[in-house]
Amino acid sequence: MSIASIVVVFVLSWWFCFFLALPFGVTRAEHPQSGHDGGAPAKARIGIKAIYATIGGVLMTVAIRYVVIADLISFQPG
Repeated sequence: MSIASIVVVFVLSWWFCFFLALPFGVTRAEHPQSGHDGGAPAKARIGIKAIYATIGGVLMTVAIRYVVIADLISFQPG
């Protein structure tokens, strides 16, 4: 795998993990302020979710790179 392929796989894996982590630990605000959405989370904790997404993205990238290098799934014709 080239560096460009690894970067693309990591970015896609990171976003997948980030969207997967978004709903975890979400609690709604008890009394939302006027003009705020009632379903908005009280504490979004985006930073910790980004860290989890980074860890998950790295793990997924390493796993995908291993699968490609070990030729378990070949993307070459023939």
